[in-house]
Amino acid sequence: MFSTAALLGVVLPLLTVATMLVSIVVIRRLHQPDRQWGAVARSRLVLGIPWGSVLVIGFVCGVYLFVQDGITAFDDPVTIPYRAYSYFYPLGMLTASLSHAGPSHLIGNLSGAIVVAPIAEYAWGHYPNGRDEHTTDSWYTNPWVRALVIFPLAVVGIAILTSLFALGPVIGFSGVVFAFAAFALVHYPIVTIVGVLGVQGVLLTLYRALQNPIGVYVAESSPPSAPSWAGIAIQGHALGFFIGLVLGIALLRKRGLRPDPFRLWLAILLYGFAQGLWQLYWFGSENTYILFQGPGVLIVTTLALVVTLAIAAPQSLIVPQRLEHILTRGRRRRPDSPLDRSLEIARGAGDRATATPPRLERISELATGARSRGSSWLWNVDPRRTASVIVLLVLAILAGMAIPLNLFVLDDATASSDAAVEIEDYTIQYAESAENELTAPIRVGPLEDAVSIESSGVIVASEQRQLWLEAVPAQRLSFTGNESVVVGGPGWRETVHVERTGWEPVGNDTVYQVELWADGDEPQLAHESNSSRADIRIDNRTVTLTAENSAFGLEVESLETETVETTAIPEDGSSATAGGLTFDRDDETIYASSNGTRIAVASKETYN
Repeated sequence: MFSTAALLGVVLPLLTVATMLVSIVVIRRLHQPDRQWGAVARSRLVLGIPWGSVLVIGFVCGVYLFVQDGITAFDDPVTIPYRAYSYFYPLGMLTASLSHAGPSHLIGNLSGAIVVAPIAEYAWGHYPNGRDEHTTDSWYTNPWVRALVIFPLAVVGIAILTSLFALGPVIGFSGVVFAFAAFALVHYPIVTIVGVLGVQGVLLTLYRALQNPIGVYVAESSPPSAPSWAGIAIQGHALGFFIGLVLGIALLRKRGLRPDPFRLWLAILLYGFAQGLWQLYWFGSENTYILFQGPGVLIVTTLALVVTLAIAAPQSLIVPQRLEHILTRGRRRRPDSPLDRSLEIARGAGDRATATPPRLERISELATGARSRGSSWLWNVDPRRTASVIVLLVLAILAGMAIPLNLFVLDDATASSDAAVEIEDYTIQYAESAENELTAPIRVGPLEDAVSIESSGVIVASEQRQLWLEAVPAQRLSFTGNESVVVGGPGWRETVHVERTGWEPVGNDTVYQVELWADGDEPQLAHESNSSRADIRIDNRTVTLTAENSAFGLEVESLETETVETTAIPEDGSSATAGGLTFDRDDETIYASSNGTRIAVASKETYN
């Protein structure tokens, strides 16, 4: 017998799919366009199918399942070796933009690609010379070659570009998705923005509803984490967006097309705000992030105008007459200019011979007109060309800023302690307040202190792969208590476990120990924190918790005699004595007692 929940879990997805299909059929019957949807698609795509987009999306899924070993553990793929750490680590550079950090990351990027990639492919088209399947002037114009070879290869090339010039060890297909979106926006602004703002959300909602029709959620605390925008590769997104813009503008120029300026400007502005291109941020001290929201909004607003001008502006500037009069006032042509004198001599010679030649009159007219229009520098400005140069300049800046960081070379990945775990070329260790090695290429001169960032937690390093990564932040470990780190490469994976245990003295910092071990090995101590004194005084004595030699202890100091005695933390239900105090452990709390006074000293750290 099926339970009610199991039955609903099967019936509801089927009903949802059936309802959606019926809705599409009914609306298709009600909607009577001049051209059928299929005919519109087939006018630019072979059989009306965006074959290139299908191949690319399938290829990204294949990378996740087989290269990152998501087929073994879909929720926990291998990610560390597939990030863009350095130009000296080709595997990371070639795979970073095609790999993903987890299933939600993959689904989010694929939902975006499903919406905008077909629009971009449709704009590019499988039929460059119109819909003629027999046109085979060259391999480039062959529709099947364009669909199955050229478009997918171009996408892979863009993916590699976004890896090569992305800032930091990025991972994910989002840079390419932004390139798709920009390319689509300049050709079909309204269709693209409706797809991004509406259709993508519908796809994600449908996916979640089909995956989990009825969910039960419990209010619970969550681990400390950075703001959502601090985990976004904003430079990589902007880089992909401007690559798509440049390619889209180039194709429009080649075809002599110019979209509606208002629609284009509105779509780019909405996209920039909705997709968070304004979220400019930097890192402060440990666990601090700075969001430059105002400057970011100003930049997106300005660039929306610049991009619109680069695509849709006329080649000559349209200046209001009143402004033109103000700018040209007082800058009229001088009658005794060298050009006027030359024309006067030529006319005089012509008068003595015959009538003034028509060619001379035409030269005089052109010179006078050019001088009149050139009286203001504004007349010499080509807004479309100027805006295009700005777009190229922004792209160059976005790409160029990543080059110093991507020249990263890890000098030394030697373990700082005997407790580090070494697997193949990886070194996994726990450290606190360690200098983040990824900033080494730009810590030069005046930037040495400005970009110095410290990291605490589980650090993974490899000289062979030129990688250095804070895999598990110390803050997250203090919340969860245990984590795992997956390292590996094509065809193999290994898991390293980390566990934290600790005691919280009353009114002071936690005393804790961290252990590391690989699968099949015994746990080994990786870190011990400093001692911490409880904020209590009993019988003129203080109590300090210590972590030494893989064990927790209690240190009692007499304020009168300054003598110090220590004892190990007792087992649950037992007691211990030190310095005239008796300690007993009741469940996860330690109490100290003396002369009839009993007070809690510390409690065991709890995790979620």
